[in-house]
Amino acid sequence: MSPAAVFASFFALVLVGAPIAIALGLTGAAAAWLAGFPMVLIPTRFFSSLDNFALLAAPFYIFAGELMNRGGITETLITFAAKMTRWVKGGAAYANILASMFFAGISGTAIADTAALGKIFITGMPKQGYTREFSAAVTVASSMIGPIIPPSVIMIVYASVAQVSIIKLFVAGIVPGLLLGLACAVVVFLTGLRKGLPKGEIEAVRKPGGQLALESLLVFSIPLFIVWGTLSGAFTATEAGGVACVYALVLGRFVLRTLSGPSVIEALKSAIRTTSNLYLIIAGASVLSYVLTVTGAISGVREMTVLFAGDPTIFLFFVLAVLLIAGFFLEPGVQVLLLAPILLPIARALGIEEMQFAMVFLLSGTLSLMTPPVGICLFVAAQIGEIRIGRMFIAILPFLAAQILAISLLILWPDLVTFLPNLIE
Repeated sequence: MSPAAVFASFFALVLVGAPIAIALGLTGAAAAWLAGFPMVLIPTRFFSSLDNFALLAAPFYIFAGELMNRGGITETLITFAAKMTRWVKGGAAYANILASMFFAGISGTAIADTAALGKIFITGMPKQGYTREFSAAVTVASSMIGPIIPPSVIMIVYASVAQVSIIKLFVAGIVPGLLLGLACAVVVFLTGLRKGLPKGEIEAVRKPGGQLALESLLVFSIPLFIVWGTLSGAFTATEAGGVACVYALVLGRFVLRTLSGPSVIEALKSAIRTTSNLYLIIAGASVLSYVLTVTGAISGVREMTVLFAGDPTIFLFFVLAVLLIAGFFLEPGVQVLLLAPILLPIARALGIEEMQFAMVFLLSGTLSLMTPPVGICLFVAAQIGEIRIGRMFIAILPFLAAQILAISLLILWPDLVTFLPNLIE
């Protein structure tokens, strides 16, 4: 079964409405059967792909994010960010970006960022004079920071595939995450120069300034505590996920007193559903990837190393282009599971730094969340703001272009990515 036939079968299943995990598993099983493999391979690969200590971190971080989101932390972060930017034109838009950067250190996913912040910003910003399309576009674009600033669920998946250090990935994501935020802020600034944007403040929760600052500081301490603990050797990145859950539970339940018992149960249920979906996708993709590798179906792709010999920069721009195109059909997690095993050996053969390739790959992949037809964040924001997808996508194009430029900077200046991770060697 040729690679073209495999991917055509996968996309056909997706188009008829099959869940991604089912489409991956069925395509892999069909490819194995046509290749003459014993079918016992399917359940063996299915379960062995999940027998990975690094993946154990994912449910912890997902649960911690759910606890913080349901504990009223989102409103606190939004109000804190809004107070910091209320003095400038476009203050609410800058607050949106700043809140996304704050929230990224808690949720680790772009979808959670869009859903949580969108409920307040997409409905609140138009009351101050922003268009609904612009309000939603800022929310979606800034939510791309979620999977990049640590902790990050997609980085955990990438680490399990690429067999690289999770903590190095976390540290490597700090500067790129800030760069994405800066790219969004530049678009807001240029929009303000061209159209003019109002001053103003979105107050998601009413609290005294001192209390707001203290609570925000406590929230910010979570990602800092995770990074400090793993760098100091106090615990591994996986163990840090468990620590983050306990920290979030104690903070929300006993310190801030904003997290009720039923909310904890709901957070647990949501984390279980999200984790189960993630693990099914990983298992299904593992079967398909294994069959393609063993049958030599993707060996031709890896021979492209010769085409990029001596010019790794061109290869990284090629990766950016490939993932932009793939992003119209595949979500970031599936891109990591299917494309990283193909492209990563080429990057290593070309001598590209592991962390630079990882960040270019992950940032390029996350852009799929804001491009149709599978841009989940795009659809979530459009639903919240009751905006047509076409108008939504047009509004988001300047932010998409700015983030592509930001990724290009990471390609041209690898030290932006590698500086911090190299300090912990």
